[in-house]
Amino acid sequence: MTRPALVIVGAGPRGTGLLERIAANAPELYDGPGLDIHLVDPHPPGAGRVWREEQSPLLWMNSHAEDVTMFTDETVEMAGPVRPGPTLHEWAGLDGRVFAGRRVQGAYLRWVYERTVAALPPGFVVHRHARRAVRVDGPREGRQRVWLEGRTRPLLADLVVLTLGHLDARPDAEQRELSRYARDHGLVHLPPHFTADSDLSALRPGEPVLVRGFGLAFVDLVVLLTEGRGGRHDGDVYVPSGREPVLHVGSRRGVPYHAKIGYDWTGARPPLPRFLGPAEVDALLARPDGFDFRRDVWPLVEKELGFAHYHRLFSAHPERVRGTWADFEARYAEADRAARAGLVAAAVPGPADRLDLAALDRPLDGVRYRSADALQEGLRRYVEDDLGRRRDPEHSPDLAVFLALLSVYGQLVRLGDIGGWWHGFFSHLASGPPAPRLRQLLALNRAGVVRFLGAGMEVSAEDGVFRASGASVPGAAVRARALVEARLPQPTVERTRDPLLRALHAGGAAATPDGLLAVDRSDGRVLDRSGRPHPRRFALGPHTDARGSGAFTRPRTGGAAFRQNDATARAALAFLRTPAGPAADAHPLFEESTR
Repeated sequence: MTRPALVIVGAGPRGTGLLERIAANAPELYDGPGLDIHLVDPHPPGAGRVWREEQSPLLWMNSHAEDVTMFTDETVEMAGPVRPGPTLHEWAGLDGRVFAGRRVQGAYLRWVYERTVAALPPGFVVHRHARRAVRVDGPREGRQRVWLEGRTRPLLADLVVLTLGHLDARPDAEQRELSRYARDHGLVHLPPHFTADSDLSALRPGEPVLVRGFGLAFVDLVVLLTEGRGGRHDGDVYVPSGREPVLHVGSRRGVPYHAKIGYDWTGARPPLPRFLGPAEVDALLARPDGFDFRRDVWPLVEKELGFAHYHRLFSAHPERVRGTWADFEARYAEADRAARAGLVAAAVPGPADRLDLAALDRPLDGVRYRSADALQEGLRRYVEDDLGRRRDPEHSPDLAVFLALLSVYGQLVRLGDIGGWWHGFFSHLASGPPAPRLRQLLALNRAGVVRFLGAGMEVSAEDGVFRASGASVPGAAVRARALVEARLPQPTVERTRDPLLRALHAGGAAATPDGLLAVDRSDGRVLDRSGRPHPRRFALGPHTDARGSGAFTRPRTGGAAFRQNDATARAALAFLRTPAGPAADAHPLFEESTR
């Protein structure tokens, strides 16, 4: 009897997480004649591309070491068994509050992969293929063929799971035009890319560089162009090497993401979910006319975040409120948005204690500065205030909102593609840089190495240069020969550089309006354009409409990615136990086998 075969395309954290769930569920669900698991990825297993150990030691993780785990716990709502394991800080012997280097995370992920392979049942063999997969074909009811770059014979598979991770993208129309202009005029244009993989050598010392994007890709860019070029931070002072360019940074918001919160939770947690849980998601999914995020979903999100904020304010800081929590909660639950505003105004005297999501999202809306220098002073004050607030437990409702954001994210995964705005909002509030990075940013601004452009940044190409302006200083503009897009590519199936995903879409796989691969949210099966799930193809990760946040799972937070991995692993094992299909040819020769 031919041994069943599973091909997993992508050996990074998501592929490793799926493999861990296969190992955990196999004793219950699989009694077949062994299993060949083919793991296809040109990058190291476990770490993959983004977390590989061979990258600059200057680059950090964006989460505290204690907030990173690859292992399930009893908070994960899944059918499979819990298989506990150490967090990053427990495994590495680190202070839990430290922001570990990405090399350390890569080593942790490599260890998780090796431990997972060792935990597979007897008869399960992992075959590693350090190549790219370029195409998947085969009949719906028969074995699939996975074609690898540089190979003339395909891998044969009963099932294929795509865990592709973050992907490069071909430039959109604006980026193509900017690149063309740069070529024609001898300029430098770096389109959206993974900063650690970018060639920054064309950015000359001392020259002005326009940078569009103020998120985590920008933080990496700054590190590589300052410390990476020999500069150093001496306390709150940056000592330049003289090799740095001058970075003029702006974005739509015009401010960096909020710093990570620097204190721990104490006391009772808000009982979440409260206003956006499984029942509310079921109701949204059952709407015959569908739902609109702003009209139908956002009001529930807003109410959930407010509930967590005020629960914490009443329970931890009662001297700053009027009345009792019981009375406030009862009225809050029944109130619409307008009534909630009046309720909050009466119960919370201090404006700084009221949750204003619009102001958090767009803090510079309507704010104007008289000069570029005044803008630098204003934004330094903004960052300093944010740093102070994020390390002060007197503002602990901020941490409650963070917990509510995690809860909301876990629920919204079930809704599929809800557009990009929510993901940007979540990242701005909940997935910002370590506080030390923002303190370094202040030092770089004082040293003149980084200059702020403010909100509403607009870029044009004219008179042989790039030009940037913004709404924060009307009439002001900066001209430069170099423009860097400090943001990740958008993972759309039409613009991805991944040939497998493009071919899958061209062959009939469905995509959402935002260009994400459509999958069955119950188990990750790829959907065709009629909504029919493919029986032998699955997909997990940011290229799908079941994507979660980009961050690693925090312990004891439910872990939507864990839940998805478990569901896909169980569906795959149940299918592979009695695969239906024609007899297979012999497998191709394998480059490496590991048990």
